[in-house]
Amino acid sequence: MWTRVLLLFFAVSIFASNWDIVNAEDPYRFFTWTVTYGTASPLGLSQQVILINGQFPGPSLDCVTNDNVIINVVNKLDQPFLLTWNGIKQRKNSWQDGVLGTNCPIPPNSNYTYKFQTKDQIGTYTYFPSTLVHKASGGFGSINVYARPVISVPYSKPAADFTLLIGDWYLKSHKELQKVLDSGKPLPSPDAILINGRTRSSFTGDQGKTYMFRVSNVGLSASFNFRIQGHKLKLVEVEGSHVIQNMYDSLDVHVGQSVTVLVTLDQSVKDYYIIASTKFLTPVLTAVAVLHYTNSRTGVSGPTPAGPTDEAAWSMDQARSFRWNLTSNAARPNPQGSFHYGNIKKSRTIILANSAAIINGKQRFAVNQISYNNTDTPLKLADYFNITGVFTLDSIKSAPPGGPYTIATSVIGTSLHEFVEIVFQNNEEIIQSWHLDGYDFWVVGFGMGQWTQVSRNGYNLVDAPTRHTTQVYPKSWTAILVSLDNQGMWNLRSANWGGQYLGQQLYLRVYNPTKSLSNEYNIPTNALLCGRAVGRKHP
Repeated sequence: MWTRVLLLFFAVSIFASNWDIVNAEDPYRFFTWTVTYGTASPLGLSQQVILINGQFPGPSLDCVTNDNVIINVVNKLDQPFLLTWNGIKQRKNSWQDGVLGTNCPIPPNSNYTYKFQTKDQIGTYTYFPSTLVHKASGGFGSINVYARPVISVPYSKPAADFTLLIGDWYLKSHKELQKVLDSGKPLPSPDAILINGRTRSSFTGDQGKTYMFRVSNVGLSASFNFRIQGHKLKLVEVEGSHVIQNMYDSLDVHVGQSVTVLVTLDQSVKDYYIIASTKFLTPVLTAVAVLHYTNSRTGVSGPTPAGPTDEAAWSMDQARSFRWNLTSNAARPNPQGSFHYGNIKKSRTIILANSAAIINGKQRFAVNQISYNNTDTPLKLADYFNITGVFTLDSIKSAPPGGPYTIATSVIGTSLHEFVEIVFQNNEEIIQSWHLDGYDFWVVGFGMGQWTQVSRNGYNLVDAPTRHTTQVYPKSWTAILVSLDNQGMWNLRSANWGGQYLGQQLYLRVYNPTKSLSNEYNIPTNALLCGRAVGRKHP
């Protein structure tokens, strides 16, 4: 009798212990990042850069799906500062998004502790400063979210993975560039393109092994083409989406975007060029790194291999070739194709036309005739505390209205769980790049000229990849579908920083009138208050 009781007790204890393990809180990762000025010479001339913990670029934020990330950011600059986490969805948590519409900037000699979760995400992302033109001087870095052991990914574990942060670079400081923009002029052409903050880097691997290259565009405005001499690029992931693993000779990567490729070192033992060269920009700027085979005694030599010469048509065809891997696991162990986005009825269509404008004698940029103006009170705080006069819902039309340009704080009101079609109409001669915080979206169509309803006939409604940033080619359009399942105040912006700074952005207020923690977290107890929110009480 007692033996049976003891065995039953032992079994229940084991079950309870395992239940605790299964239901244990996801791991926490703690960081303290101190932001300072420093000196570097990426182009051979000493210049001021922005360092994080003394590093340029900043430290890599390596974490695992569902990790809780706690980062205490200490601002030692002479200006207010914020970091935004490009591609991290911030589920129910726009409080931590790190843009001026959601957060008060961190004052000099002060700090703010970000608290967010990499909820249901795997992939390659980045972080960077969202304030002023700080991004031009550094403060950016990689975010690598690895899969949990219980989740299989659709490729064998590589021998190693390499992070390549690639972007255009200026000899002018961020303050000098800000003066250019404030004077009513667009950004000048960049001076160079850098790979990991250098004009020359090296990556070493063994012949016959396969390596992962995480490639991100952290620049201000220039698209680039990425290629490795004599080697094929197997595309496996695009901003969190596992894709059909096609082979490419080179890949176009636009501002704010990230791609992950596998490269097998299947050539003879020597050194090979790694090249990134600008697209849609004259003159063409090129950055070179070296792929070094272990034991190689033959360095790179001769001219660097040229990239594709055709611009928009070639690049658009390549973008259309990116397809979602519907049989792959996602961050949760379920098929990615179980959500059939192509069969969902759209609740509304929003057409956003970008344009350049001269307002009050100065260069501005606009969306649907509205050039965005930041307020001294974050929109999220104004919404939470019911502070009137900061923004007006639907202050921007859902289609280009024509008429005069105006400066305003653009907010589109939407409801939680709407399914929305957004069309980016680019009427300019330059390539655009658009990013939505808090979400990923299906990029279903690209096309030349003006979008019309007939354009929907060419949409990919079967296996379009999801991503957080999409390019819009010159004099062209791009269409996306997005399920608004993440309540909050979310920034929709041009990733071309000069355009964003001079007004090419807006906010989506995704709202449900019934307050519930199942929809959105409460305001953080450490939230900074500024503008008209100063003195307000919060938990």
